[in-house]
This record gives sequence, structure tokens and C-alpha cells, in this order.
Amino acid sequence: MKKYQWGILSTANIGQKAMIPALKASKFAKVAAVASRDADKAHQFANKMSIPIAYGDYQALLDDPAIEIIYNPLPNHLHKPWTIKAAEAGKHILCEKPMALNQEECREMIAAARANGVLLMESFMYRHHPRIMAAREMVQSGRLGKVHTIESAFTFKSQHQVDIRYDPAMGGGALMDVGCYCVNISRLMAGREPLTVQARAVWTPSGVDDQLTAILDFGDELLAHFDCGFNQNTRQRCIISGTDAFLVIRKAFVPGKGKSALHKVVGDQSNKIEFAWVDQYQMIAEDFMSAIETGEIAYPAEDAVTNMAVIEALLESAKQNGKPVDL
Repeated sequence: MKKYQWGILSTANIGQKAMIPALKASKFAKVAAVASRDADKAHQFANKMSIPIAYGDYQALLDDPAIEIIYNPLPNHLHKPWTIKAAEAGKHILCEKPMALNQEECREMIAAARANGVLLMESFMYRHHPRIMAAREMVQSGRLGKVHTIESAFTFKSQHQVDIRYDPAMGGGALMDVGCYCVNISRLMAGREPLTVQARAVWTPSGVDDQLTAILDFGDELLAHFDCGFNQNTRQRCIISGTDAFLVIRKAFVPGKGKSALHKVVGDQSNKIEFAWVDQYQMIAEDFMSAIETGEIAYPAEDAVTNMAVIEALLESAKQNGKPVDL
């Protein structure tokens, strides 16, 4: 595989802490440029991260002919306009989750990518980890028996409410920020889409969900349930329960450094399957670059539309105090 030139659209923390180090660790990527709306900030960031070129304007980055791939970690409400602009500039785009504010925005982004012959993918990095791929294979192969329950959680305690996460106009809320992972892994492990969903939420003064608990009915006796929130201690997991066994995935979305594991439990017996540490951000970046070359993509951008359909239905239900919403 050739070495691709990446441009980073903004100086967001996720880029600094996760994606840029992952790209630098890959022999197939070069972080060639970064952009900010503030030229001084862009240059300071570039110096700190050893990035050759800094732009004080997002469009200037897109206009750079050397850049082949854009990583878009902008706030949720800016995903659509700048992804479309990147597509029109002929750049492939790896866009942070959730891909947009709603289904229609996702469709517009996909249409722009298709019209300009570029690849677009939503950056759910966790599903590129070998442990998650192994868990999915165990479920699909029937090694747990018939799956009846998928349980997940993703919470953390926010230190303040002066944050884009609390701004409804910017796509804030616990469901959009961390609950989207729970929706995604429920769909991934179920292998199909929910038929009906329900949710209850605790709302912030700004109008976004501070905490949300959901039920997803996939039909044929398969139910998923999850909770997400900004008001609790950090907690992330997924438990998949079948007629013959259940599977525990601790730290399901951000496993951290060191080995990770799956725990398959049958009765009183627990079998631990360990996985060597990998950088899941490097994995998603390399999978994306491979997809550009081969045209074979594991998670097409259309998946983001379906994930957002579930999110929108859950918010609709929560606003109606848990009324079931059909998809």
C-alpha cells in the first residue's frame, strides 16, 4: 500500500491524543498538514505535533493538492458542511462519530462523496479492534447459542457544563456523544436492525440528555438495552447473552493500553481469551486506506444513516417519556 498524505481538520483533542499519534505510527500514512480557524493556534499545534504545514483556514487545507485524506474531528454540527467541502475538493474523508446531526445530513454527505468519487467512512474505531471482530464472529457463528440479550453502557462524569456536549445546536447530549457507541455495538452484534425502540432520559437545563437508558427490540426474542450519561463514574462494557453462554467485553470501546480480553462464560466456567495491545485508531486508519485502494470497505458510510435512524428514534421516545417508536 502506498503512503497517503493526511490533513487534520482542526486541532481537536481527539486528533492530538489519538488519531495523529496513530497515523504517525503507520508506515502507510503521513500527517502532512493541520488547519485551524486561528493561524497562530494552527502553527502552535503543528510545532507541538511535528506537522510540516499549518493552515489558518479550513478551506486552505482542502485546497492543498498534496492532501489525499481528510480526518474530520470537528464538532458534530460541522461534520456535514466540511465533509461535503472536502469531497468537492477530491479528498477522501474519515469523519468522527456521529457522522452528522441526523439521517438527512448523512445522506447528503454520502451523496457528495459518491458524486466526487471519494470514500467516506464514520470513525467508530472500536469495531476495528481484533477483540470486537472476534466477539462478532463468536456471536454470528452460534458459539453462544441463540442470542437473547445485548447489554452495554458508556458513561463518564463531566466536570463542567460549559462544553459543546451540552449545546443542542451543536449535536450535544449523552446519546450523541457516547450512547452512539452503544447503539452501534448493539446493531453490530445483533447483525440486523431494531424494529422498535424506547428510551427515558434525564435532561439538562440546556435541553440535551445528561443520562439516557434505552431498549432496542430486534424481534425474534432479541432485546438490547443500554445506558449512557455524563453524570456517572466512567463505565463501559458490553455483555452478549445466549442460550448456551454469555460473552463479557470489558472496556468495550476504549480498552486502553496493555492486553484486552473476552470472557466467555458457560455456567460456572469462564474462559478468558486475551488479545495483544493494538492501536485501534491505527487499525481504522489503515483499514480506511486499504479500502481506498481496493474498493472493499467493511463499514460503508450508509451504516451511519441507520445508526442515526436509531438515535433519532430513541430521542423521540425519550421526549415522549418512553413511548415506543417503530423504525
